[in-house]
Amino acid sequence: MKTPKRLEPLVEDGLVDAVIHQLMSGKEAMVYVVRCGEDIRCAKVYKEANLRSFRQSTGYTESRKVKNSRRARAMEKGGRYGRKAQEDSWQSAEVAALHRLAAAGVRVPQPYNFADGVLLMELVTDADGNAAPRLNDLVLTAEQSREYHRTLIMQVVLMLCAGVIHGDLSEYNVLVGSEGPVIIDLPQAIDAAGNNSASSMFQRDIDNLTAYFGRFAPELLSTDYGMEIWSLYENGKLHPEVELTGRFERSKKLADVDGVMREVDDAYKEEAARQRYKLEMGR
Repeated sequence: MKTPKRLEPLVEDGLVDAVIHQLMSGKEAMVYVVRCGEDIRCAKVYKEANLRSFRQSTGYTESRKVKNSRRARAMEKGGRYGRKAQEDSWQSAEVAALHRLAAAGVRVPQPYNFADGVLLMELVTDADGNAAPRLNDLVLTAEQSREYHRTLIMQVVLMLCAGVIHGDLSEYNVLVGSEGPVIIDLPQAIDAAGNNSASSMFQRDIDNLTAYFGRFAPELLSTDYGMEIWSLYENGKLHPEVELTGRFERSKKLADVDGVMREVDDAYKEEAARQRYKLEMGR
């Protein structure tokens, strides 16, 4: 096929020898099957921000640090350069997450190169060597559903042990390759320890998996892996070989609202007294 304009620089630089065909068009990127020497890989071409249906939000980006202070200030102010810097940061976040997760043993496509808004990575294939289907394109048996659910729950555990939460995990972000499920699409991945929305985003990822696999294996709908895993993580007890039950005993103890309000009131009075003291000392 004719080389898409966005891939021309990679062909000119020798990173890509030929574009074979378009694999898919998603909400944030176009993906092509390409030949790199003797290897067949895929090229993820990120769409411009104004052409994407997926919008970044502060919930995903709040914990991301930009080392270059000029770029950081530009991103805060907005403007053309700031938006470009923010877009570059958004794209490179996926590259960083893929390298981090691959090193941790998570089933993700192996990244190879990232240049000019194009990510070259492993082409995940099925047993026949064809591009692997997305999970949502399959009709599963109850047994397959339980197996894939178990596999993905353990992959999510590995991710959390590596400090990463997908943030948008569902049947649309999982490929089923020859060796089982592979997690994809990670530009919105967040840092588990540095994001205030980490707990809710993690729970949403687990809920999405439970709802999907529960269509084929209804008993999964009564599990509570999200709370179980997150509780272990918060208490420093989560590790890759952890044995999960899918159950979580929620506290039935009523919140001490009066006690909390007393603490708030005491803190308010303490701050007021501190401010009065500062005023008196400044006279």
